[in-house]
Amino acid sequence: MDYKDTLLMPKTKFKMRGNLPNKEPKRQELWEENEIYEKVQERTKGRPSFVLHDGPPYANGDLHIGHALNKILKDIIVRQKSMSGYHAPYVPGWDTHGLPIETALGKNKKVDRKKMSISEFRQKCAEYALGQVDGQRSQFKQLGVRGDWDNPYLTLTKDFEAAQIQVFGEMAKKGYIYKGLKPVYWSPSSESALAEAEIEYHDKRSPSIYVSFNVTDGKGVLDEGDKIIIWTTTPWTIPANLGISLHPDLDYVVAKVGGDNFVVAHELFETVADELSWENPEVIKTFKGKEVDKAVAKHPFYDRDSIVMLGKHVTTDAGTGCVHTAPGHGEDDFFVGKTYGLEALSPLDDKGVFTEQAPGFEGMFYDDANKVVTEKLEQNNALLKMSFITHSYPHDWRTKKPTIFRATSQWFASIKDFRQDILDEIKEINWYPSWGETRLYNMVRDREDWCISRQRTWGVPIPVFYGEDGTPIITDETINHVSNLFAEYGSNVWFEREAKDLLPEGFTSEHSPNGKFTKETDIMDVWFDSGSSHQAVLLTREGHKRPADLYLEGSDQYRGWFNSSISTSVAVTGKAPYKNIVSHGFVLDGNGRKMSKSLGNVIFPSKVLKQYGADILRLWVASVDYQADVRISDDILRQISESYRKIRNTFRFMLGNLADFDPKTDRVEDADLEEVDRYMLNRLQQLVASVRESYDRFEYSPIYHSIHNFCAVDLSSFYLDFAKDILYIEAADNKRRRSLQTGYYEILKTLVQLLSPIIPHTADEVWEFIPGVEAESVQLTDMPEPRKLADFDEEKWTHFMKVRDDVLKALEEARNEKVIGKSLEARVTIVPKDEDTKKVLESMEYLHQLLIVSEAVVADTTEGAKEYRYVDVTVENHPGEKCERCWVSSDTVGEDHDHPELCTRCAGIVKENYTA
Repeated sequence: MDYKDTLLMPKTKFKMRGNLPNKEPKRQELWEENEIYEKVQERTKGRPSFVLHDGPPYANGDLHIGHALNKILKDIIVRQKSMSGYHAPYVPGWDTHGLPIETALGKNKKVDRKKMSISEFRQKCAEYALGQVDGQRSQFKQLGVRGDWDNPYLTLTKDFEAAQIQVFGEMAKKGYIYKGLKPVYWSPSSESALAEAEIEYHDKRSPSIYVSFNVTDGKGVLDEGDKIIIWTTTPWTIPANLGISLHPDLDYVVAKVGGDNFVVAHELFETVADELSWENPEVIKTFKGKEVDKAVAKHPFYDRDSIVMLGKHVTTDAGTGCVHTAPGHGEDDFFVGKTYGLEALSPLDDKGVFTEQAPGFEGMFYDDANKVVTEKLEQNNALLKMSFITHSYPHDWRTKKPTIFRATSQWFASIKDFRQDILDEIKEINWYPSWGETRLYNMVRDREDWCISRQRTWGVPIPVFYGEDGTPIITDETINHVSNLFAEYGSNVWFEREAKDLLPEGFTSEHSPNGKFTKETDIMDVWFDSGSSHQAVLLTREGHKRPADLYLEGSDQYRGWFNSSISTSVAVTGKAPYKNIVSHGFVLDGNGRKMSKSLGNVIFPSKVLKQYGADILRLWVASVDYQADVRISDDILRQISESYRKIRNTFRFMLGNLADFDPKTDRVEDADLEEVDRYMLNRLQQLVASVRESYDRFEYSPIYHSIHNFCAVDLSSFYLDFAKDILYIEAADNKRRRSLQTGYYEILKTLVQLLSPIIPHTADEVWEFIPGVEAESVQLTDMPEPRKLADFDEEKWTHFMKVRDDVLKALEEARNEKVIGKSLEARVTIVPKDEDTKKVLESMEYLHQLLIVSEAVVADTTEGAKEYRYVDVTVENHPGEKCERCWVSSDTVGEDHDHPELCTRCAGIVKENYTA
């Protein structure tokens, strides 16, 4: 007889190799065919809802690794919530308006917008955006992200635009919307105003100049001809200079240097003297800033006055304490100038080119004018020093080119009018990580009014009409009418019809007695688009609600979507649109560097999918502390792959040993389980509790590490290892074998459910092989709840596992010393050091099996024992013969005459089950 045929070896068709890049697309097709998303929604209907509201990615270009991190995190949360007692619909969204789409049409599609109407160009923009949505949707689905992909929300759809108009109208009704002339961030490269959220800072090399202004009227404090010194890094703004600001309470000095008298702040006198290399300067006068209020100096090269003004914004951090003031090109300049009745002179056009308001510089790009301005100052003996500095400077986040401050007439949302309400709401939200609260709070606290108008074409028009006298007209009637028009025709109707045809029928206004109206040509900031999604999506989609339970985005969205959403929501409803905020960091390369094409360190999700598969990428997402910046590299992905293999092989081993197990007939009740199986199920309950807690805290790396550890240590190194001697060797219906299989069954099923949100493709694949499960997919089940196992002595088993570590060390040392080869060749004698240990060891049935040795003896003494923490151990080579069937060395081998190669245990099993 071939004794191998009598062993119950593992059998399963579940493959050892995942082959994920080939198998995952087929599984995704299967999910779609079987309408798994819809079935999940149907199954969870009527439960409390959990709404994760998707922040819309921009519809342009292929996905980068940051997109993958973001969407996978969202998917893990939604999947977990739908398996944890909630109804969790997921509607993905896209941001579809804005400059990059306009630019892409010209660059990639060679569209000449000058040859078409605004409406035709906007139609091209819409077509391009929808094409980009299709491409990104397909890529998101490849990541295994589950959602209502056929019905996403798009900021360009009629219903969304109509809802956005209602948000604007409600804010206008409350007096939060106004038009004003103010300096705003202006992007010459985009030819549009920008909001703070669209600004990013990069280093820029700029000229640093000290310039003198000659006093013509010193108000009895300064003499005619005294020179006030200013410092600036933007020489191009000198043509727009209308004044010099001093701090009212600062001390200023007049310093005699050679034949000139110079005015600077007392605190900065030595610094300026050093910078300008003054020799033996002599302070001849000291005065307070307020004493020279409205003194007059002469512009360095124009025949006009430069007024001395007082402003609390003046500091002594740098410069001279006398601040060059161009009200058309700086926020502080504008407000101090307004106080003194100065106009906001801004002699630049939309492209940043000087107009005739700056004689001598007409037609010149502002940055090119720096050189010409400094030359002119030098000719007029006003330039005291020029050098260059590299400093952090605001840039347009789309074009990556420098911005300027430029006074233009824009539409604003008056944040200051409801700022305190926003700040109060921020305190009511749960923040993950907790510093998110401080970050958004400080941003809102320091935020100026929000410039919401853009001088572009592709976006939602600002729904404002003007009367003949130029007065803006925004009423409930006009807003509702425009909203209804957009709902029916889309916002293109604004550009296709005249103002009179966009107004309600028979509309009259005292501002247009002749019935002549015009309409606003600016569009809204795209952040107003996405910031209105709480109205356009949360109030209209089935299963959704406002406030949403969760917004989750990258940490850059504290100034972006988190900010614009809470601003519009508090303005309209008085409440935040979200209860919880989770933010994640940026993805860096393996060395912690930002990814860039020039460095060649960019990792694309598409490449990872082809090489490793989506579940590996998803497992990487679960393995990192995503709330900080995270790293990814080929090495890191290889390590994740190894972890995945460990988990997969653990599943495969358990499946193989459940081949003849039917949970309906073979399952053993808790009370009848072997003690070791109860121990493992108890360990499983602890794992379930900690995993569920981590899920609820939106923390996934503890889940990854604890499950990986459970597979590697609790299972592979203990439970799956020692159990082979029972599962393979005993008869099929042996009570201990069925007890073990019961443990395997619950552990396998539980682990697959716990991991399903993270590696759904693999979880569904394993689920198909688990005997006796009824649900067609693990996604259509609930997460297990931790349960209590009755009459289980946890303390005893915790202590035993510590003692086992001692014995394993002894076996390892014996192997190294060539006393034994495999541990099954060993006989161990164990001497407990204390009564507790003795009691534990003596109560252990099948001690030799738990230790994977041929014989284990608990004794009071033993010769030549090595000392360990809890026990002294002697390891020797077992004197008995090796059984050909179970490989255990036993003194009973040869006792059975029919099967002399077997131990009596194996001989009995073979006779009873395998001989006629």
